[in-house]
Amino acid sequence: QVQLVESGGGLVQPGGSLRLSCAASKFTLDYWVIGWFRQAPGKEREGVSCLSVYGSTYYADSVKGRFTISRDNAKNTVYLQMNSLTPEDSGVYFCAADQPPTVQSLCTSRFVAKHWGQGTQVTVSS
Repeated sequence: QVQLVESGGGLVQPGGSLRLSCAASKFTLDYWVIGWFRQAPGKEREGVSCLSVYGSTYYADSVKGRFTISRDNAKNTVYLQMNSLTPEDSGVYFCAADQPPTVQSLCTSRFVAKHWGQGTQVTVSS
């Protein structure tokens, strides 16, 4: 099993940047995909970006070109660099890990991960 802890959220002005971190207790091949999800009040949870142990990535159309997912294997940490933030990016951001059939299936919620972090709040407002 893997434990996940998110950090890095906060209040930022539109156009600003933020980097979220997802610290995992361990990286294993069993949990071969780690993803970032977000949920705003009154909206369903949506996949933002996912990363496989092999380096393949997926980005939601709404964040493509603005967000970048990466990992630091030495620190057992996955990052989400968020640039050019807008109020529509606000919400609670969660990271999740599991062994879906494909990277895209996890990030599009066709496959629901079993392991989730507690979430970190991101608020984009002037």
